[in-house]
Amino acid sequence: MTAKAPVLLAEDAGRVRTLTLNRPDALNAFNEALYDALADALLEAAEDPAVAVVLVTGSGRAFSAGTDLVEMGERIANPDFTPGRHGFIGLIDALEAFDKPLVLAINGLGLGIGLTVIGFADLVLMSGDARLKTPFTSLGVAPEAASSYLLPLLVGRQNAAWILLSAEWIPADEAKQMGLVWRVCEPGALMAEARRVAATLASRPVSSLREVKRDMTAPLRAEIRRARERENDGFVRLMGGPANAEALAAFAEGRDPDFTSLPPGW
Repeated sequence: MTAKAPVLLAEDAGRVRTLTLNRPDALNAFNEALYDALADALLEAAEDPAVAVVLVTGSGRAFSAGTDLVEMGERIANPDFTPGRHGFIGLIDALEAFDKPLVLAINGLGLGIGLTVIGFADLVLMSGDARLKTPFTSLGVAPEAASSYLLPLLVGRQNAAWILLSAEWIPADEAKQMGLVWRVCEPGALMAEARRVAATLASRPVSSLREVKRDMTAPLRAEIRRARERENDGFVRLMGGPANAEALAAFAEGRDPDFTSLPPGW
């Protein structure tokens, strides 16, 4: 019997720990197992004195397709659904607390948390053929991961409004132009450049790297917590509601959702 592949791969080289999301058949969508694995890996890297920088990328043709919608539907429908130890909220806790440089190499499409994780990264490199979007309004749910606060800081209010309200794809050149990502690379050169950038940071003293990051993120922490509370409240109110139910049904049936017949106010 073939052993099941781990959902997250880890590799150390020169004080850089590379974490690779490894559910390529599901476009690296986050199920409970992947939420737990990445949260654990970040917590471990934060405590490991041999790690100076963490680099996160995806296997296959996607960075991450966001939350696993099949599992989301099961969570809603099955009263006996068993969540992971960390889950989505625990992963965001780990990202918010991570006090070493975090570099992302967005190798392919990124949806939902595949985009909103950018708000917690220090440097983001993106393949020229990759695309990003937040599908919240197309799923009938609220924003996540303090993106309603962090994205306007990164890209300005109107760009953030387009990203969060439209559920439209953002190509790499547009993501770079608006400041959502730092650098766009040729697809075949992405990982080499990301590793070079991470290695440059990792050549500096860990104590200094941590202090710089703490000083840069300290003014944001209270507002991040407040944004997360607002978003979590909205997500609880909307998940399983008429709009979200239609979106999940449409996904299961392989069609576009039709929100025109929803009750007034939805």
